[in-house]
Formats: sequence, structure tokens, C-alpha cells
Amino acid sequence: MHNARLGELVDYPFQRLRTLLDGVRAGTEPTIDLAIGELRHAAPPMVAATLARAAAGWGKYPPTEGTPALRQAIAVWLTRRFALAPGLIDAERNVLVVAGTREALFMAALVATPRQKGRRWTAVLMPNPLYQVYFGAAIAAGAEPILLPADKASGYQPDLGALPSELLDRTALVYLNSPANPQGSVLARDRLAQALALARRHDFVLAVDECYSEIYTSAQPPMGALEAAGGALDHLLVFHSLSKRSNVPGLRSGFVAGDEALITLFKRLRHYGGAQVPLPVQEASLALWQDETHVAENRALYRAKFELAAATLGPAGAPPGGGFYLWLEVGDGEAIARRLWAEAGLRVMPGAYMARTDAAGRNPGAGHIRVALVDDLATTRTALERLRPILVQAGAQSVRAP
Repeated sequence: MHNARLGELVDYPFQRLRTLLDGVRAGTEPTIDLAIGELRHAAPPMVAATLARAAAGWGKYPPTEGTPALRQAIAVWLTRRFALAPGLIDAERNVLVVAGTREALFMAALVATPRQKGRRWTAVLMPNPLYQVYFGAAIAAGAEPILLPADKASGYQPDLGALPSELLDRTALVYLNSPANPQGSVLARDRLAQALALARRHDFVLAVDECYSEIYTSAQPPMGALEAAGGALDHLLVFHSLSKRSNVPGLRSGFVAGDEALITLFKRLRHYGGAQVPLPVQEASLALWQDETHVAENRALYRAKFELAAATLGPAGAPPGGGFYLWLEVGDGEAIARRLWAEAGLRVMPGAYMARTDAAGRNPGAGHIRVALVDDLATTRTALERLRPILVQAGAQSVRAP
């Protein structure tokens, strides 16, 4: 006996990559892993110091919703970062601490999705390519996952305004990701405002995954959904994490903020099935949300690596709007991934594994690879120098020959 809907899930991308490369010897040593977005910059020194200072908290059960001090620090950060009206984000009513955003994004579908909407099967909409958790969440919630193209033709973001009213009327939840993983595209204010207007008109929840919002190369930071909310939080949830912002993926600390009624339900659900964030971790999180110096230093490291990528690869290495990935057009992503491992000792992610095959039989990631620029500058230079000749030989788009 088992949940038959789990058969609709494919293996997670990293499992699929291991299968693809199984039995293939790396052609160059040392190998370099560019497949996983696991940050390898040093964690801010305040993390270890704060964890040690707060060590007595390991022996206590933490509050599921987060400590009042941490929620207040998050409310202050949101207000400052997104230039919100004072008081719009209330720490008690609009903020919930979570154990990283993966769990929270998954639970969002359980919070927002009824068995049916009207008399029709409920839909959960998501971009394609996508963070695979969105699809798994829709399946677990008993909804129909609907894949929305997020390719070059759409500016690497889904166009909600082009969707029929009949679909939006049966939609319970829409996931958006800005800056997007893997493409690095950023939603402009008008697209965010349009998405919120549609959520309110058709009564669905807009869940905006903004975990890459603090890693950008432009002079101005990416727009956030809260900025486009028009001074109201109904129908909106936003998700943030310290993993990328503060280079602490192992800390497993983030938050969800937005609609008070939804946050109340979210809290209730987490009391049943959510992982509590340990008190020492919450203390370290508070210190991180209150400091921007380490964030700026982290961002500068990524800017330097994108400058190196552009100098090495040409137009293909141009920085995206946000995040730390190169989304490269290479023809056959799986074939290139195998070749890069076999000839250059580089592990990259085939783009097909970052997307799903749609109803028309098309996988919008199939012609790409995702390259994570997460190592130090010297290792990144070595990786790019190994990467370039193979991509040039393969005729990859916009890659400059040496």
C-alpha cells in the first residue's frame, strides 16, 4: 500500500545526475562540482560565535513560530529592504520562522489548496523550469500541477496575463520565483502587480519565492512582491532564507511572511508537521538579519565571478538579474553534462532536470545546462577555462572561442 500519486514524481535532479554519470570516469583532476547551488564562501564569523554563546538553548524546545525577537528583526528587515510603509509587516501577525524555505514552500500548497475549487479539480500553477519542490507540493496537496512556460520567449518568467479565466478560476496557488532558479530572471513591478491583481480577482494564493533576492549584480536590488502589494498583504506569501543571502545553507533558517489569515493557518500546520528551528539557530539568524555588511561582501564575490565568466565565455557568461547560476544553451544538455565530466572533470546540471516535460511533450530546459558559480575565484577560473573549449566545440550559443 502506498500513495499512488507519488508515482507522478520523478527522481530529484541530483539523483538523476548521479545516474547519468554513473560509470563515467572524470577526465581531469581535481574534479569541480558546479551542479549544486551549495555556497562555498565562508560563513560569517558571527554565526559560530552566536551559536556558542546561545548553546544553552539546545536543551529547550523552541517556539514553532519563532522567537519574538527574531520575528521582529525580520519585520524590520523586510520594511527596510523593500521600503514598506511602517507597520505593514507586524511581527506577530505576518511573520513565521521556518526551517529553510524548502519545507515552507512545500507546506504552502497544503495550506492553500482545497479539495476542489467550486466543482472543478484544483490547479496549482508554477514556472517551467522550476524548483522541483513546487511540483511535489502540488502532488502532495492533491492538486493538478500546471506548468507555465518560463523560457526565452516569455522573458524566463511565466506570463499570468495570458492565461484563460477558466484556469485562473480553479487555481488555488501560483508559485513564482524571482530571481529565478535556474535562469536568474527578475520579475518587474508591473508583472508582480499584475500577478497580485489576478490573485485577488480569482481568489488564489500567490507564493513568491525570493530566496535569491540578495544576490544580484545590478545597481538596484531586485523588486520584491511586497513592494508591489499596494499596501495590502491579502492573497500573498513571500519566502526568504538565510542560505544564499548569508552563505549558511546548513543553518536551515528562513521565514514566510504575508497574509495574516494564511500565516495563522501556516502556523497551525507547522505545529503538526513542521520542524522547529533550534533556539541557538534562531539567535544566529537574528544576528544575520540585522547585519548587511556580510551580505554586501558575499554579493561582491559573486559579481567578481560573473565578471570572470563574461570575460572567459563572452555573451554566454553575462550576469543574470539575480542568483549565482549560468543558464547556458548547449544543444543537448545531458550529452554535454556527460562530456564535461568525462573530459574536463566538471559536474554540471543538465537543464532538462531543472524542468518538467509539459503536455505538448516539450521540456524547456533540455537544451541547457546549469552552472553554479559557488566556488572561490581561483577555482571558478579553472572551471571556466575547462568549460569553454568543450562548449565551443559543441557549438554552444554565445560562447566565445579563445
